[in-house]
Amino acid sequence: MRMLQIIDSLEVGGAERLAVNFANALGNKIDFSGIVSTRKPGSLQSEIQKNIPYWCLHKRWTFDLKALFKLRRVCVENQIDWVHAHGTSYFQAFLLKLVLPKINVIWHEHAGARANEKASKHKTLAFVVRFFKGIVVVNQPLEVWCRRELNFNKVLYLPNFMGSSNQSKSITQLKGQTGKRILCLANLRHPKNHLLLVEAARKLKQKHPSWTYHLVGTDAQDDYASNLKKSIQQNQLSDTIFIYGLCEDIHHIIEQADLAVICSISEGLPMALLEFGWHKKPVVSTAVGEIPQIVRHGISGLTSDVSDNELFIDNLDVLMSDAFLRQKFGEELFKIVEENHSENSVIAKYLHWVEQL
Repeated sequence: MRMLQIIDSLEVGGAERLAVNFANALGNKIDFSGIVSTRKPGSLQSEIQKNIPYWCLHKRWTFDLKALFKLRRVCVENQIDWVHAHGTSYFQAFLLKLVLPKINVIWHEHAGARANEKASKHKTLAFVVRFFKGIVVVNQPLEVWCRRELNFNKVLYLPNFMGSSNQSKSITQLKGQTGKRILCLANLRHPKNHLLLVEAARKLKQKHPSWTYHLVGTDAQDDYASNLKKSIQQNQLSDTIFIYGLCEDIHHIIEQADLAVICSISEGLPMALLEFGWHKKPVVSTAVGEIPQIVRHGISGLTSDVSDNELFIDNLDVLMSDAFLRQKFGEELFKIVEENHSENSVIAKYLHWVEQL
């Protein structure tokens, strides 16, 4: 088996990190494993293992023939027989199939929110999946959605997994007091619901004046980010909530945190959660996607319904007040991640499924 992972970019994000994880994990398990970013490289390039070939197509628009035929040439020269397209790169994989019909395509859907939508909103996707061999999804509702809305049966629910990393940088130093830092590792965009943290910080500031909140992720400097920053200023929280933007030294950042949060209104299975677990960090989260399967309320963390802001804030208060509980939840979360989201178990299941397609 000779396989190529395809992803839009290698900027830090859940889908991007998982594409790198797949490429690295398959490196010593199949005949050839490589990775392509269609639009641009990014900081995750440093996490690609040395034995994994990498190409960037520098695609400029949807129908970029130069980029398409560069991808075709990569596949032909390396005798690729499978491409695994992540997220929105499915359309590039479809175009590749048109100019290289013998290629087998797998699409990996990471967007948990799609499970609540109708296929009529995604007519292009509904058409192109007919040319694919299989679909991998990150949660069970997405598996149901693919079968029902796309009328596609060769679907595999596959948990995200922690991969090996080359990351050893120690650049970012979090502000605030050691032992009282809360980390939110999510790009600044709508589904991540950062305004909930602003509300929490405002309500908990008097009781926990020394605790600080640290927002790490791409800042697109759009309306969402502007409204978030404005809310922080209006609530006089500039000395409590800090925005760092995109950072490359994620593991170093997580090590400095004492408590992690996920505020999202929709998710599949965020890679950030697995990274929190791997570092034994306690988590307060909204109960969306597959998160409740990992952050088991009262056992490995605390969760709340996405519409219950008060409970989310109460949960945060509980863990800010109890160092023993933070340690307990962090250790339990680590056990769950280690047992169910290890590289070997997930990749073995994946390869067995591909062989049956």
